[in-house]
Amino acid sequence: MDGWKRVIPVLVLVGSVAGCIPTQRDLRMEQDLEEMKRRLAQSERSVVTLRQDRSDTTSERLELLAKQQAEIQAGLDTLRVEAQSVNGRLEDMAQMNARLREDLSLVQDDLSLKVSALEERLSRLEEAQATRPVSPAATPEALYHQGLELIQKEGAFNRGREQMETFLKRYPGHELAVNATYWVGEAYFGEKKYENAILQFQEVVQKHGSHPKAAAALLKQGLAFKALGDDKNARVILQQVVERFPKTEEAKKASERLGEWKEPS
Repeated sequence: MDGWKRVIPVLVLVGSVAGCIPTQRDLRMEQDLEEMKRRLAQSERSVVTLRQDRSDTTSERLELLAKQQAEIQAGLDTLRVEAQSVNGRLEDMAQMNARLREDLSLVQDDLSLKVSALEERLSRLEEAQATRPVSPAATPEALYHQGLELIQKEGAFNRGREQMETFLKRYPGHELAVNATYWVGEAYFGEKKYENAILQFQEVVQKHGSHPKAAAALLKQGLAFKALGDDKNARVILQQVVERFPKTEEAKKASERLGEWKEPS
C-alpha cells in the first residue's frame, strides 16, 4: 500500500510533464497559424498598395478630365464668340437686303409710273391722230413716200409721223410696214420725244430682229438713251449693235460713238 502511495505522485508528475511537451500536431497548427498571419499581413499590404494605386490613378484621371473639360469650355467659348459674330453679320446682311428690296421696290414703282405715263401719252396721241385728216394717196407706196419726204427732207416730223402711222393702220401687212415703223421712231427722235422713240425702236428690234432696219433701230435707240442722259444703257445698246450686226454700217457708227464717249470715272 505504501508502495502505491509512492508511485502515484510519480505518475502525476510524469503526466504533468507529458502535458507540457508539445506534440507534432501542435507544432503544425502553430506553423499554420503563423502562415495565415503572414498571408493576412501580406493581403493587408496589398490592399493598402492597391488603394494607393487606385487613388493615384483616380487623381490622374480627374486631372485629365479637368484639363479636357477646360479645353472643351474654351472651345465652346470660341464657338460662342464666332456664332455671335456670324449672327451680327447675318443681321447686317438682312438689314442691307431689306434696304435693297425697298430701293428696288421704289425703282420698280417709278418705272411703272413712267411706263404708264408713256402709254397714256401714246394713247392720247393716237386718239388725236385718228381725228386728224390725212392727205389722200393713190397707193400704199405713195402714202409711205409722202411721210418719208416730210420726215427726211422737210423736217416736218409731226406730219410725217402721222403719215407713217396712217400707212401702218391701213396696210399693216405691207412689205414697207417695218420701214414705216422705224420712221415713226425717227420722227419721235426728231421731235425730241426720246421715250416714245425708244419704245418705237424697241418694237422694230423685237418683232423684226432679222430685218435690215433692226440694226438702225437699235443704234437710234442707244442714241435716244444718250440724249436722255442714260449713258449706261446707251453704251450697252451700242455694244449690242456691234455684236449683233458686226458687218453693218450701223455697227461701224456704234463703234465710233463708243470710242468718242468716255467711260465714267
